[in-house]
Amino acid sequence: MKRTILSLALLGIGPAAAAQQAVQPAATVIAIPPLTSPNGGSQGNEMLAVGWQVTQQIESDLRQTAEVMPLQPNRDDYYSYPEVTAPSFSKWRAKGAKALVTGFVQARQDGRLTVGCYVYDLDKGRELARKGFAIGPKDWRRAAHKCSGLAYTAITGAPGMFDTMIAYVAESGVGDGRTRRIAVMDSDGYNHRYVTAGDAMVLTPRIAPKATQLAYVSFAGGRPNVHLIDLGSNQDRPLLPNDVMSFAPRFSSDGTKIAFSMMTGANSDIYVASSAGGAPQRLTTAPGVDTDPSFAPDGSRIVFESDRGGSQQLYVMNADGSGQRRISFGGGWYGSPVWSPDGEWIAFTRRSQDGRRIGIVKPDGTGERLLTNGPGDEGPAWAASSREILFQRAGANGAAGLARVALDGSEPRAVTIPQGGSDPDWSGVVD
Repeated sequence: MKRTILSLALLGIGPAAAAQQAVQPAATVIAIPPLTSPNGGSQGNEMLAVGWQVTQQIESDLRQTAEVMPLQPNRDDYYSYPEVTAPSFSKWRAKGAKALVTGFVQARQDGRLTVGCYVYDLDKGRELARKGFAIGPKDWRRAAHKCSGLAYTAITGAPGMFDTMIAYVAESGVGDGRTRRIAVMDSDGYNHRYVTAGDAMVLTPRIAPKATQLAYVSFAGGRPNVHLIDLGSNQDRPLLPNDVMSFAPRFSSDGTKIAFSMMTGANSDIYVASSAGGAPQRLTTAPGVDTDPSFAPDGSRIVFESDRGGSQQLYVMNADGSGQRRISFGGGWYGSPVWSPDGEWIAFTRRSQDGRRIGIVKPDGTGERLLTNGPGDEGPAWAASSREILFQRAGANGAAGLARVALDGSEPRAVTIPQGGSDPDWSGVVD
């Protein structure tokens, strides 16, 4: 039971990984002139003002990445509407750019706006991608995130992480009066809101891939139970129709299943249930604590942590529970494993004498390396791009906060949140 609570509190974690930091490749320089408009008169000026807001947001989004380096937008770099689809490639090459984002904002008769985005390869003088969005007048930020994602994917081949959501445990107060609530927000920190009241202890919020639901652990009845929240209606329900101890939930990549741990006697094992409800299927039976399951993106395998060998280590099994095998052998304790969306890596927390650090390893146990220096880093969550990890970091005063680190070896960056935060998770791209 003690080991189970340690796992629930995310205090136990994984193996030593002496590895080299990746060499950071040169970022692709991209020009983002102000979005133009085909509208004329005062309406056109209004659309140009919205276009400037969209432009600045695209620049801010892409500047957060390691692979793309946007030039600072300049309002004097105005271009006409016909130039959206026929840009002057030489002009932007002369500025040192390798790629270009153009676009427009157009008022519609129904009161909505059309935002069009185009991405060009300047060296080859050709279009890479285009997409249009019909949005409400106040939804320009969402359109900008989608334009950023279009550009990022066209340049890197990976999904953008801009039109995504982050969930975490928001912590305020001190001592016995400390309040913990589940909070969600857009990936850039906007639209922050709380989805639990703070009247019970909560742990491990796990957001569905399309950010329609959120699973978390509630201690409302005095025992840990997995709950589900519909993020549209905020309706809350238990995953299982009984009060058995359940914890450590994680959605499958299609959102139809949830893997979790359930306590039976002194044993904690991995189970899978439909996110719509129904009887759970037991996958592990080994003595000890099996917890923190995470599906491979194709749903064929599950990674989890177990102390069956005497210390917390990482194991991989088939989705039906067969073929269980250990993949961590670096020394120390490993935990909180999460499979990357592209299936290439498993992120984990490693606990050793030098503290807790975030690392990655291939699903076959090879290629292990550490991404952070600790001493209080834990609870990784992948960006949709599979190129960045969100995690919990202990502050100098002991208060927990959130940070993100790229796989390229660059320094972690703090994530701005209104108060202390722990147990983060990151959704896939929202439809």
